[in-house]
Amino acid sequence: MDTIAGFFSFITTPVSWVIVQFHSVYGAIFGPDTGWAWGLSIVSLVILIRICLIPLFVKQIKATRAMQTLQPEMKKIQERYKNDKQRQSEEMMKLYKESGTNPLSSCLPILAQSPFFFALYHVLNGIATGKTIGVIDDRLLASARNAHIFGAPLAAKFTDSADKVGQLGAQITDVRIVTAIMIVLMSGSQFYTQRQLMTKNVDTTVKTPFMQQQKMLMYVFPVMFAVFGINFPVGVLVYWLTTNVWTMGQQMYVIRNNPTPGSKAQAAYLERLQKHVTHHGKTRNRREKTIIKTIVGKGRDRNEFERKFINGLTKAGLVAQPDGLVMKGESSTVVETEDGTTITTGGGAPKRQQPKRQSKSQRQSGTVTSAAKTAADESEPKTSLIKSDEPQDAKAAPKPAGGGSKPGTGTRSKAQSGQRKGPQRPKSPSKK
Repeated sequence: MDTIAGFFSFITTPVSWVIVQFHSVYGAIFGPDTGWAWGLSIVSLVILIRICLIPLFVKQIKATRAMQTLQPEMKKIQERYKNDKQRQSEEMMKLYKESGTNPLSSCLPILAQSPFFFALYHVLNGIATGKTIGVIDDRLLASARNAHIFGAPLAAKFTDSADKVGQLGAQITDVRIVTAIMIVLMSGSQFYTQRQLMTKNVDTTVKTPFMQQQKMLMYVFPVMFAVFGINFPVGVLVYWLTTNVWTMGQQMYVIRNNPTPGSKAQAAYLERLQKHVTHHGKTRNRREKTIIKTIVGKGRDRNEFERKFINGLTKAGLVAQPDGLVMKGESSTVVETEDGTTITTGGGAPKRQQPKRQSKSQRQSGTVTSAAKTAADESEPKTSLIKSDEPQDAKAAPKPAGGGSKPGTGTRSKAQSGQRKGPQRPKSPSKK
């Protein structure tokens, strides 16, 4: 630990200076020797560090999503070169270079705050051993040693002996109860943060080994915090619990307002956005315009939730424009359904351009019916072209019982000779 403390000694002075500045503010409110003054100074140090790390956090989100996008390609490379590890590594690096992705970018926030963590540990260890460090002089050292959080000194550990805890003016029972509660909260917050990421903000349409790794880390990290937490001073536990709670809240905000495409969080976000846009007929801010612009620009590459969002706007008589604006459905636009059918909309209910495909039996029955109807129309006698001199009384005379006409009658022959050539109506069979 002395080697690590020496390595991070360059940052212990700035960290101790920041803690002292916050202590001067909180000490004027709660008293300089109270645990609230020193504890809130550590919490404020965490918040300051995490605010400075927000750009790295944004970069981490982009890197994580880029890695999720590359997972199918990475899986193909692993299957193709599973017997050649060197070629597999070369192809992976080539893929990272072409896509501009760095696998280590997702670890940047943790790596960036590690020096502050070890510097704080070094400062608190100096307080526990009675050594001045950085800008903490003898007066501030005595004040910090007298500070207790719920009866536990800032420099006390779960593994300390009763004699060492007694030198800090506390009891071993109080120290172990406080440290145990803080370790449980620290591990629980880490587990919930990772579980929230896995269950809500992961693209469920892609099943890759990356998801299995994240699921494994969901259980490994809390165990690691619990194991190492028993060797952390109370002040370091305050620091780590605060940074876990900050991470959890920050991730909840990102998942709610900028979810991963294809995740459950995106489905919930687009549902809320659709209700608002449908109610007000417009978007609220630039971020929503950017999201709608991205969805419209995807075209047929939209996922299930994005298609549902576009179709929901269409049913409400709204049209999402390529620039991200939402207009009334006065002009027609084309919407793609899940089965590939195109729908044209324009200020009303959607109208299908592509007719529903009929089955083979329906097509055959429809053809036969049409052919029979055509044949019947052709066989129908065209009375307008028949020239007959038969008087009206003869036409109205009843037919013989046999159902036929007498052969050799002049009127019948004359009527037949006046008809057009072609297929005639078949005679009805005689009744016997």
